[in-house]
Amino acid sequence: MLIRLPTRLIAAYWRLTRGATLGAQGAVIAGDGSVLLVRHSYRPGWHFPGGGIEWGETAETALERELFEEAGVIVKGRPEFHGLFAHFAFLPSDHIALFVVREWERPSIPPPNREILESRFFGREEMPADVSPGTVRRIKEIFEGAPKQPHW
Repeated sequence: MLIRLPTRLIAAYWRLTRGATLGAQGAVIAGDGSVLLVRHSYRPGWHFPGGGIEWGETAETALERELFEEAGVIVKGRPEFHGLFAHFAFLPSDHIALFVVREWERPSIPPPNREILESRFFGREEMPADVSPGTVRRIKEIFEGAPKQPHW
């Protein structure tokens, strides 16, 4: 409950000061087909790493910054744009640009911090039960070519 109060205050501030928010997330795929997910301190479950696009950043620049900060991933090739999705469960004007990252390196894994509790690769058969439903849909789309859904 203590974590939710600051999150709600931040969400209210963003709602009042911005018309819409835009974030970038990366589906980082390993050679064996496993997918990188992170567990945040401020929301339950496992999600793709990523975060907000700051003023003066492109979506790709924000993606590269967030992947490095959250999971120690350095993007090597050009990420593939997968789609733009509404993420209205968090904010009623929040949108996420999702990229697929297949060329990368990870020289070190950042230790847990106030934002990211853990980052791990999971095979599709070993996904934890608490992976967010939107993340599960996006993984299915990436690997099976399922139609993209308009909402997270």
